[in-house]
Amino acid sequence: MAKTTIITAGGMDQRNQALTTEAPHAPVTAERRVRTDLETSIPKPYMARGLVAPDMEHPNGTPDHKHNGMSVLQQHAAFFDQDNNGIIYPWETYSGLRQIGFNMIGSFIVAILINVALSYPTLPGWFPNPFLPIYIHNIHKGKHGSDSELFDFFGWIVSKLEWGLLYLLARDEDGFLSKEAIRRCFDGSLFDYCAKVQMGGDYAKQE
Repeated sequence: MAKTTIITAGGMDQRNQALTTEAPHAPVTAERRVRTDLETSIPKPYMARGLVAPDMEHPNGTPDHKHNGMSVLQQHAAFFDQDNNGIIYPWETYSGLRQIGFNMIGSFIVAILINVALSYPTLPGWFPNPFLPIYIHNIHKGKHGSDSELFDFFGWIVSKLEWGLLYLLARDEDGFLSKEAIRRCFDGSLFDYCAKVQMGGDYAKQE
């Protein structure tokens, strides 16, 4: 007896319905198709990367950006560690913000907010430090409310502040924030680029 194969809306036979990306009774799943070509550009796209921030155009992360054995989140913070000792004090955050182009008043306010928010969660002990240091080794403990989809008021404020600062820093001439700017913000290479642009020279022309 001939075997019958039923083709579903997602182009999969009945034996592989678990793999289909479309549901017949949910037309939106056909309108907003899931990309199926990721594996052609990024090996194992479902696997989280510890050292790089990849995308289709940069499967190995940012070219020439050194991770130094740090997580992507640690790399994001490391730009502001001006003396490379693994600790970020408010004056270092201020200095880093000035280097990437923010003015004195804005840099002062943002530096205080960042260190107040992230210092205590990243401390190696229980006692607060009046100098408000941020320990890069523990930066993962500084994850705020909106990261975990718990939209508390503080998390909402921090999220808006982060996106607002990124927009001011990296928007293009048409007022848009590119996907590449967002990706490079993750691994901190955007900060290195912006700092070198502020210093002038040929670096910006090469990017």
